Amino acid sequence: MKRLHSSLFICFLLLARFVTATDIYVSPNGSDRNDGSKEKPFATLNMALRKAREFRRLNDATIKDGIHIILQGGNYPVLETIVIRPEDSGTHESSTFIEAAQNEQPVLSGGVQISNWKKLTAPVNGLPAKYQNKIWVADVPQVNGNDFNFRQLWVNDVKAVRAKSSNGDAMLRILNWNKAEAACVISTLPFSNLDKAKGLELFIHQWWEIANLRVKKVQVMGDSTKLFFHQPESKIQNEHPWPAPWISKETGNSAFYLTNAIQFLDEPGEWYLDINHKKIYYWPRNNENLVTAKVVAPFTETLISIAGTIDNPVKNVVIDGISFQHTGWLRPSLKGHVPHQVGLYMTEAYRLKPAGTKEKPGLDNQAWVGRQAAAVELSYAIRTRIKNCSFLHLAATGIDLKKGVQDNMTKNNLFSDIGGTAILAGNYGDEGREIHLPFDPKDEREKCDVIFIENNFITNAANEDWGTVGIGCGFVSRTSIRHNEIENVSYSGISLGWGWSPAQNIMKDNRIVANKIHHYGKWNYDCAGIYTLSAQQNSIIEDNYIDSIYKSPIAHLPSHWFYIYTDEGSSHITVKNNWTPSQKYLQNNNGPGNVWSNNGPQVHDSVKQNAGLEKRFHYLTANKTAKVGFINEEHNEVIELVVKEGMQLNLPKLKELLAKNNMDSNAIYHWQNHYVIFDKVQDIGVMQGRIANNFPEAEVSVYHDMFYEYSKKKHCTDKTVAKEWQHIILTANLVADEKLQKEYLSYHATQFEKWPEVSKGFCNADFQQLLIFRNGRQLMLVISIPKGESLDKLNPRTTENNPRVDEWNKIMKKYQEGIKGTKPGETWVFLKQMNNE
Repeated sequence: MKRLHSSLFICFLLLARFVTATDIYVSPNGSDRNDGSKEKPFATLNMALRKAREFRRLNDATIKDGIHIILQGGNYPVLETIVIRPEDSGTHESSTFIEAAQNEQPVLSGGVQISNWKKLTAPVNGLPAKYQNKIWVADVPQVNGNDFNFRQLWVNDVKAVRAKSSNGDAMLRILNWNKAEAACVISTLPFSNLDKAKGLELFIHQWWEIANLRVKKVQVMGDSTKLFFHQPESKIQNEHPWPAPWISKETGNSAFYLTNAIQFLDEPGEWYLDINHKKIYYWPRNNENLVTAKVVAPFTETLISIAGTIDNPVKNVVIDGISFQHTGWLRPSLKGHVPHQVGLYMTEAYRLKPAGTKEKPGLDNQAWVGRQAAAVELSYAIRTRIKNCSFLHLAATGIDLKKGVQDNMTKNNLFSDIGGTAILAGNYGDEGREIHLPFDPKDEREKCDVIFIENNFITNAANEDWGTVGIGCGFVSRTSIRHNEIENVSYSGISLGWGWSPAQNIMKDNRIVANKIHHYGKWNYDCAGIYTLSAQQNSIIEDNYIDSIYKSPIAHLPSHWFYIYTDEGSSHITVKNNWTPSQKYLQNNNGPGNVWSNNGPQVHDSVKQNAGLEKRFHYLTANKTAKVGFINEEHNEVIELVVKEGMQLNLPKLKELLAKNNMDSNAIYHWQNHYVIFDKVQDIGVMQGRIANNFPEAEVSVYHDMFYEYSKKKHCTDKTVAKEWQHIILTANLVADEKLQKEYLSYHATQFEKWPEVSKGFCNADFQQLLIFRNGRQLMLVISIPKGESLDKLNPRTTENNPRVDEWNKIMKKYQEGIKGTKPGETWVFLKQMNNE
């Protein structure tokens, strides 16, 4: 009898679900003239939302337990943003679900397919003749009655490259930036008629950001060329102080390339759009057949906008299992793109002279910003859920929780091939408020509060705007960023905070816990696995695993990267129990109340094992992208003081300064008027400035270019290293011949492959480490040996039964000479450690 009652109860529940919940079906093969049933589905999400809205308006009894808009598998073109308004809200008991049919994958795509490709047969003006037989061409359709312009192209879901002046990942360096003329000076490039190219753009690397500048005029002056730019970006680029073009003899000027000219179409995978003639040209990769390939260009910038108002927010909406793909972002083609940080583009910016505002007396610049378009945007939305979705092949942001978003969960999603930030949340002052002001509105409804960002896998993000991040949160409160994995990003992994100020604001009770962040900083430095700004009362960074920052080939300061970086105004934050390979952290101009405890390689391995996606979401990592590039590690830095003739260095004062900056006061080495500091430095640029300010009698240089590293741990069979090391430091010059300098560097770049006997000799001698730094022509060689050993005793072992080392040393002699002050025939000179002076 009990079993019968149980069966009847289950039947009753199923009947209740049938009666009190409504299912509305959508199919790519449906029709908006249908009724939305499973047998007669609609064709568009818009029509399903309209029917759901009518159910809400009429208070239909069947929706008591919710409305389920079920999208069957297939592609849904979205050529106009789908807007979810307050009238589409569910209730606490009856949510509105937009979800995938079971075991099916619906795709909302903002892209337009380009077909009917043909091999190019006739010459095209500007296209290099030797490449014409490699190029295919297609007509570009109109979309919604308008000419179709775009900045991205995907061939079989692999992003193609907008034709550019440098091939592969290579970039050139600017010669100068002339602010008086608002011009960039570059070496003249070997492309004809660039002054006549329409739509030409400069892509330039600027510290922690990039900029896209539309070229107005090209002025060739022999070996150099001046580039002038359109407004509004020209004014912003030349008036704002940070970030700016980098000009440095030590680390090289800002890297750049030009893009969007048919002259640059010179390698497989590149494309060019001729807007005037409505033609697109493409050089297929080896594995691509354009007769059968799926070629997609993006049209729509935002696929879904959940758009409430402060008085009437959207409530109780769940998006589950949808794939969002192929969005565009055209603003850089119309107004340029000069971002300040995290991809937020400046609408106005300038330096303050004299510095200082009422709120921040030391402030020397002001800026106002906007934000990139996102595939899914939310404003004034309460109790929303975005889960089990994928965000693929997007030009800008994935999800943006812009303002007034409260009780949101963004969880269990995949983000891959994202041009900007994967997940952005919070207020950034993009509604006319200057970015350095704290945000603490009187109306609680304006806040982004109680946000859960959990178990998302983010890979290959920030691949267009290199200054964007994996997860970025501005002014948010009670936000939990937990158990996410972030890899292959161009800048920082997680950025939390805004305002650059310790003043009170809405930020409090935020949590960054158990995330796995690795392979970050591919291009931009001044970055970290986790980065913070401003006061964040009772916030915690805990149990995260941060590892493997890329060695950027164009970093403005190659050592200016960190695992954790609490930047200006960061206050009241607890940083504890985070695993990192070393304690390379920066606390820059922090406010009060921060607590650091037990962070670094000594943290228990369980933190590494538990960080990242929880086990049931590991399937998302099947979408990992390839790791490309070398990994950076923390190492001691070389700072040199060369005392001017007739002057003496105040050594006690230098030791005191080092101690104040948590450096070893005995890490000073000396030869004649040369003093070298070899130690770990928290912020080498800042330290260089402090030394220069305190010792005007010396010229202070930093050896940013560590171009060679031998390590016993990496290169020897016996990887045991001594507990304590002593360092022997020598210096010499490279010869003045630039061709010979390149040969010397090339020898060292390939030594481990072509001359393995050399490192074998170092292993035999028990060298723990050998580093070579360069500043201009001058070299610093650092040999680290076990403490108590003698170089005179160990060095002969490098050549024992190893004649190739003698051969190597003989070859190297032709590339080296002594520095100023050495005796005739003298090359390398030893610097003596000054620990007892």
